[in-house]
Amino acid sequence: MPELPEVETTLRGISPCITGQTVRKVIIRDGRLRWPVPRQLNKYLIGETIKHVQRRGKYLLLNTASGTVIIHLGMSGNLRITDASQKADKHDHVDILFENNICLRFHDPRRFGCILWTKSNPLEHKLLSSLGIEPLDDNFTGEYLHDHSRGKKIAIKPFLMNSKIVVGVGNIYASEALFLAGIHPLRAASRISSDRYDLLVQVIKQVLHSAIKQGGTTLRDFVSSEGKPGYFKQQLNVYGREGETCTVCDTPIKQIRQGQRSTYYCSQCQR
Repeated sequence: MPELPEVETTLRGISPCITGQTVRKVIIRDGRLRWPVPRQLNKYLIGETIKHVQRRGKYLLLNTASGTVIIHLGMSGNLRITDASQKADKHDHVDILFENNICLRFHDPRRFGCILWTKSNPLEHKLLSSLGIEPLDDNFTGEYLHDHSRGKKIAIKPFLMNSKIVVGVGNIYASEALFLAGIHPLRAASRISSDRYDLLVQVIKQVLHSAIKQGGTTLRDFVSSEGKPGYFKQQLNVYGREGETCTVCDTPIKQIRQGQRSTYYCSQCQR
């Protein structure tokens, strides 16, 4: 599933191409996504200019004067900038065509993504209103995590992956950050000191910034807005490396299951 760095990479790829551009047509080839694509999306968008493109968690928001397109890439979706004349593939479900002949094309083989429309403040939409803090914001601090972890018996890894606490710290990035911070993934969130939370926040930001710079993690289905795969996987320390030696101490990396997700860690380096 595309995570925050993949979505941020997509944002940075499409924003310069469509910001300030006016929509001339919307083509819905198949609107049967996680929720149906609004049938009147073409009517809503024709003649509208994209004022601003932003990300909230793993959602992309295309803001116009009259409303906002809310896009989620789902499990396997991507957005690409193409020429309007380029032939659509089997799973290219929606095109947004602009007057400069640019096409923003939504591709989603598994159909878990979504394209929605709202005339209200998109940040108050039911899908976004309960989202937690952005991990790249200055307000995301060790103190914030420490305060929200008090009294929590939940293990630190699922705590980090709770989107109501902080958005976008997905499975891969949580495993990597905990390794760099030297924190065992099964340790209770409430049993981590404020100093260790300071370090954890520091490495979360480091890991996410690195992934964004590299273009996102290499997941099987993820490609950037230019159709290129991410290249962060080659730098992973623990994720997907069960049985291989730790890059620090040579101890074999272990794998466990937490909340039906795979967790990778070093039993020597993480306490």
